[in-house]
This record gives sequence, C-alpha cells and structure tokens, in this order.
Amino acid sequence: MKNKHHHKEMLPEYDFSNGVRGKYAKQFASGTNLVALAPDVAEIFPDSNAVNEMLRAVAKILLRSKKHAV
Repeated sequence: MKNKHHHKEMLPEYDFSNGVRGKYAKQFASGTNLVALAPDVAEIFPDSNAVNEMLRAVAKILLRSKKHAV
C-alpha cells in the first residue's frame, strides 16, 4: 500500500528537535515479533487479527497431525 501523502520534506508542525533516536528501540524489539508479509499475502489478510486467526488454525491442524503420527 503506497502512501498517497508522501512529502519530500518534513511538515512544519512536526518538531523532533528534542527527540532521541532509538530511545525505545531495544524495549520495543524485546516484546515484538514483526513479520513482513509479501504483497500478495497482505491482500488476503487485511490486518494482524486475520493473520493470527489463520496461523492459529494452521497450528491446530499441525498439532493434530503430529498427535496422529506418533
């Protein structure tokens, strides 16, 4: 999905002059597992809830098939 409001310069109302780069990066990374979806997959799953529901369904199937394989 492309951003229709792409600006080459920062808007004047954005003031990051007192910002600290990466201040929360380590904290964020430790509690997050981000995954980039391929564009064709992203078209099928509109949001993270849809992706999670599908992965849970697939996980249940895999777990059931492992139990039967033993």
